[in-house]
Amino acid sequence: MRILISNDDGIQAKGLESLVKAFCAREHTVVVSAPARQQSGMAHALNVGRPLELIRGEALAEKYGIEAWAVDGTPTDSVKLYLEALAEEKPDVVVSGINHGANLATDILYSGTVGAAMEGMLHDIASFAVSLDIASTISYNEAAEEFALILERVMAARLAADEPRPVFWNVNFPRAYALGEDGRPQVVFGRQGKRDYKNAFLRQEREDGRIFYTVAGEIFDTDKSEPTDIYAVEQGYIAVTPLMVDLTDYIAIEKLLDR
Repeated sequence: MRILISNDDGIQAKGLESLVKAFCAREHTVVVSAPARQQSGMAHALNVGRPLELIRGEALAEKYGIEAWAVDGTPTDSVKLYLEALAEEKPDVVVSGINHGANLATDILYSGTVGAAMEGMLHDIASFAVSLDIASTISYNEAAEEFALILERVMAARLAADEPRPVFWNVNFPRAYALGEDGRPQVVFGRQGKRDYKNAFLRQEREDGRIFYTVAGEIFDTDKSEPTDIYAVEQGYIAVTPLMVDLTDYIAIEKLLDR
């Protein structure tokens, strides 16, 4: 397969390199187009009207013998620029990650990791956002190896079934695995939960009178019932949430048409 890898932690992130390493070892064709620097929380943001500097990712290119680019922009910029301006051949898969920290529940709405994968989906490419709990005992390399197996199984099954509709999955690895009877990590499919934060903003007033607020806060989950991604990772499972980009409220349309 031809796999485009991006992220929101920047091209130098260890999580991204772990994916490159895992897929190169399996002899897939790997291309990297990722932000030049940290871009967490950028969601699906896109720069419009600002020139985006394109820099060769020399370190990854030399180490793994791949095409690699650093983009002075958002995660979405990185994927969109490669697909629409640089790619001579369309990738089979877009993978964003491995993010430093989970992207669960309603946090996916803010996630640059998910935003990069979403851009792949908008180009009708199978796309995956991959994240690892910030306190996980699972290493990036271990998570990348496990995810590579998942992706290969998924894509092989889709090919065998001649399934035309691309997947858009949000994948989260837990702090530690709850192994199944076969001694392997278990994958659980579920919906996104609901997450908020207590004391979400830290206020700071400086000597000159200027006031600043910094996003912080403690996690406060309002929905982590058994079908959710939060529940799955808390039980030690690899949580997979199939996502979609259509935000239409079809129930509301039906009610309006019935009036």
